[in-house]
Amino acid sequence: MLILQIIIKQWDKSQRSPAHIKLRATIPGRYPINFPPAFYAFDQQCIIDQQGDDLQGNRLNYSLDTNGKLLFDRFQINFDHHILTYLGDKSMAKLEDIGSLNNQWLQCHYNSRYAIYQSDYYYWLYEAVTLNAIHLNQLDEHIFLTTQPAIIYQDINDLDIIRKPI
Repeated sequence: MLILQIIIKQWDKSQRSPAHIKLRATIPGRYPINFPPAFYAFDQQCIIDQQGDDLQGNRLNYSLDTNGKLLFDRFQINFDHHILTYLGDKSMAKLEDIGSLNNQWLQCHYNSRYAIYQSDYYYWLYEAVTLNAIHLNQLDEHIFLTTQPAIIYQDINDLDIIRKPI
């Protein structure tokens, strides 16, 4: 059984103060698997547990391609081999295999920003995403709390490197 836990932190430009940054830092990077919000998907082969913000609604879409690969956000997972691959954002031309999800969990971090049009104006919506993923034979609701990730992968982009004054 594939278990995906996605934690999304979203904020706009008005929430970039040191107090807001400190508040976001207190949000956990892992949770127990609870139903709901977790749910089964793809003929009960997968549990998806989305935590945190989704200000626009339906932030993440999941699909299964004809080759048996689960595609979501910036990732793909081969259902046959349980290999997590990072696709990156749309500007990346390379795929990066992060590792096997068999009986070990991997954690991935990345951030992004989106131009949002709402109430007759545009604004930037920033986000930081954490993915916790594992493939187990039997569900352990506390796996992300009782063990450490085998790999922690970080895609740090220009939003982290170039910090502009607030």
